[in-house]
Amino acid sequence: MALDLSVFNRFAVTFKAGSVIFCEYEPGDSFYLIQSGKVKIVKIFGDIEKTIDILQPGEFFGEMALLEEAPRSATIIAVEETKLLEFNRENFEILMQGNPQIALKLLKLFSKRIYDQKRRFQILTLEDVLARVADVFLMLSEGQVLDEDEIEDGRREFYTSIDDIAHWAGMSPDECRKTLDQFVSQRRVEVFENKIVVKNINDFKRFVSSSRNKQEKADS
Repeated sequence: MALDLSVFNRFAVTFKAGSVIFCEYEPGDSFYLIQSGKVKIVKIFGDIEKTIDILQPGEFFGEMALLEEAPRSATIIAVEETKLLEFNRENFEILMQGNPQIALKLLKLFSKRIYDQKRRFQILTLEDVLARVADVFLMLSEGQVLDEDEIEDGRREFYTSIDDIAHWAGMSPDECRKTLDQFVSQRRVEVFENKIVVKNINDFKRFVSSSRNKQEKADS
């Protein structure tokens, strides 16, 4: 989404590579737009630190603290030297009042980002690595536009890499490769050079649901 926010350059801040922009659980009253560079979203699950996502120029983060007055839900670290626009309540209200078209785009983006983050956190709460990888494919399938025949067929093609699957599943590429090999041996998945095919996405839905139910019963 292209937004002309040059008028807000006076709110720019720069972070060096490796700098912590904010930490999980700390209070916050601002959100950020990446102008250049990259940041990673890091979250702690038990004793394990996992990278949830890598954000690129044009993307936002930290909006939940502004919208819900909630503590930070994750730690944000600059992957490389990164320039951000920092918005607090005061200048965000100026943005909303003076640029209604931008405000509408931002609100739509916020809604999608909130859903995407919650969906990715949901994947990482699964302890079974097979279920985690299967749930990544479910997440990706939720964004596909299909006709009725394709929906009924259950076969799904994903033009994504093993590294991307590993990233969303919170595991190393090698571990993800081994997990996919298990699905291949079960004839549930086919791995090609430029795509990964899930033979029956409904099978994965049942598998993930069963794994999540077992985990909830074990935890209760």
